[in-house]
Amino acid sequence: QVQLVESGGGLVQPGGSLRLSCTAPGAPLDNYAIGWFRQAPGKEREGVLCLSSADLSTYYADFVEGRFSISRDNAKNTVYLQMNSLKPEDPAVYYCATDQSELCRFPAPSHEYDYWGQGTQVTVSS
Repeated sequence: QVQLVESGGGLVQPGGSLRLSCTAPGAPLDNYAIGWFRQAPGKEREGVLCLSSADLSTYYADFVEGRFSISRDNAKNTVYLQMNSLKPEDPAVYYCATDQSELCRFPAPSHEYDYWGQGTQVTVSS
């Protein structure tokens, strides 16, 4: 069982930045590929990025357009989602997830990931 915990969401103006964190108390995240997903009201959950643990390969959804990045700090057992140049279409609940494999499956339907955090809300508004 892997418990994931997201944090770092909040309200930001268009063009602003946020850094989301994903931790896993008691579970070594450096063993797992970690995906970030988001879900806006009335929309399906969609993949944002994924970072493999085996080779540190990263995968991005097209809409990221170079604005977002993903990284690990293994000493802190944390995976980060850095979001820059946030747009009005980016607001959603953002989730981290894993299926405990070392390689990303991306894009992949959300149901293929076994473990999820509770999500953190990102709001973009002036």
